[in-house]
Amino acid sequence: MNIVGLQFDIVWENKAANFEKIRRLLGEAAPAKNSLVALPEFSATGFSLDTAAIADPPGGETEQFLRRTAAEFGVGLMASVPVRGPDGRARNRALVVSPAGELLADYAKMRPFTLGGEAAHYAAGDHPVVFRWDGWTVAPFICFDLRFPEIFRAAAATHQPHLFTVIANWPASRTHHWLRLLQARAIENQAWVLGVNRTGRDPLYVYSGRSVIIDPQGEIIADAGENEGAISHSLDFAALLKYRATLPFLADMREITIQPNVLSQNSGN
Repeated sequence: MNIVGLQFDIVWENKAANFEKIRRLLGEAAPAKNSLVALPEFSATGFSLDTAAIADPPGGETEQFLRRTAAEFGVGLMASVPVRGPDGRARNRALVVSPAGELLADYAKMRPFTLGGEAAHYAAGDHPVVFRWDGWTVAPFICFDLRFPEIFRAAAATHQPHLFTVIANWPASRTHHWLRLLQARAIENQAWVLGVNRTGRDPLYVYSGRSVIIDPQGEIIADAGENEGAISHSLDFAALLKYRATLPFLADMREITIQPNVLSQNSGN
């Protein structure tokens, strides 16, 4: 399977300009047919909290753009989209569409970025999702999710994904966290990881890009640096299965229930 990460400077709250930029950068990257291509978080708008202005209804203009673009380039396309739910609240959703226009996955970000105000404007999702692509099982996550290994392990316990994707608007001031946490998720889940971040700046933050592809042993295989552009890599399914069989750590996963620490009355004697 070929995977592609496309990083760029997102134009603030301007869907038309970002749609044009995504198509241009995809044309320059010329991904192989049936590649899985991931875009940064909120790739059509930037990390805006103005849900009244930017949130789409289900099946709205951003999803329709993703469907058309996936068909045009013959790829699977993943992007984070602010979508308004039936309860009226917006959610930060990772949508994955196929070249045939099929919606393969719809994941709602489980850990909105409270410090940045996201949790006050976007409702949280309540479970991971996985989808199948070219024989691989893939689990998509979004930005702040990366700091919570338990939700990655929840996906691993049930589905043992071969690839985790993390699409983000991750500030430059914490780039070292971004890289190390992505490496940790790869090592502990014995899986490939594709992390796709934006470049440039928005009204609050500066972004350094550093989109990366990381192998199951935590080694960085591709690094996009700080400029707009793409990274890609062809993943070897047989090699991944051999690695997991040689070191079958995932088979030792156990559900843990933490009991309260009740001290006896004589514990101080």
